[in-house]
Amino acid sequence: MKQVVLSWQGLIALLCVVGAMVMLPVFGAGATQPPSAGTVILIALLAIVAALISFAPLSTSLVAPALFVGAHGAAWLLLGTLSGNEGFAGASFFLLLAACWLLAWRCVTELSELKPTTPSSQWLLRLLIPAIFGAWILIIWETITRGAGIPFVLLPPPSAIGARIIGSLPILGEDIRQTIFKAVLIGYTIGCVSGFVVAILADRFAFLRRGLLPIGNLVSALPMIGVAPIMVMWFGFDWPSKAAVVIIMTFFPMLVNTVAGLAASGNMERDLMRTYASNYWQTLVKLRLPAAMPFIFNALKINSTLALIGAIVAEFFGTPIVGMGFRISTEIGRMNVDMVWAEIAVAALAGSIFYGVVALAERAVTFWHPSIRGG
Repeated sequence: MKQVVLSWQGLIALLCVVGAMVMLPVFGAGATQPPSAGTVILIALLAIVAALISFAPLSTSLVAPALFVGAHGAAWLLLGTLSGNEGFAGASFFLLLAACWLLAWRCVTELSELKPTTPSSQWLLRLLIPAIFGAWILIIWETITRGAGIPFVLLPPPSAIGARIIGSLPILGEDIRQTIFKAVLIGYTIGCVSGFVVAILADRFAFLRRGLLPIGNLVSALPMIGVAPIMVMWFGFDWPSKAAVVIIMTFFPMLVNTVAGLAASGNMERDLMRTYASNYWQTLVKLRLPAAMPFIFNALKINSTLALIGAIVAEFFGTPIVGMGFRISTEIGRMNVDMVWAEIAVAALAGSIFYGVVALAERAVTFWHPSIRGG
């Protein structure tokens, strides 16, 4: 049990509901299907009850579910009132939306105070909090674009983008196969492996280190928009030219980070290896490479995003009639903005999965590192 606390989110949410009731109707003149009085009262009651529960001296495990149901139930009903009333939302509508958002904020605050005791509940909580946060980005996006009547060509609502994704799965699948499974993965693998191998050689031979690292800084500053058309001229319009761009973008981050990581082991540890009569390669494998793993995985995570960006941008300068970059450039010319956003959403999801896989591998390999143990 906890003491009564007047959370500022709940207090402002109550004021928003009161203001919304004073400023009725929810939609202005011209709305073809205004919501019934019962629907509006139900939305207000859900928000009021959830706000009052947030003040109650109850445990967090009871308050958080009540806030979740109240905030998201009211928001769901509010979204339902938009059908046929796009562009006519009034101040009352947006005040109710603000109240729901504040209650969801309070819900996340309550959830963050929970102390789960089992691994499964810990993972559930880690997923639930960002899921609520992401859901509210979509809810606010949907309600503002439809309620305020923002032109479709400027910003389509998430519902239209989702419908386009579902209706274009075969096209999106071909684009993913061309861009990600060919250009990105092949270029990423070659770029990272070659950068790692050259970093080992640069660590072994000082002249390579002194010569390559300044060149790496120079190449990192090259504009990708200038490199991509050159690669297309050299390697053709298909995926090899896009993979070449990815190789250039991923090679030097891996080189620089690996060289820095190989220098991370301390002098005392190296002296200890010398007392064991270890040669260069034994010291490298047993001491210096494990110490460099956080640096190497840092490069892998950076490259996971650079590779996707590089491949998509490279497709703007020539590609077969397939690919994520090709689709974005052609569909924006046809004003099919929902398809452009569909490609962006799929690219963001693929990039997040790619980054997440690398991050999980990092946790498995560098479990001994203080940053992992502290998490």
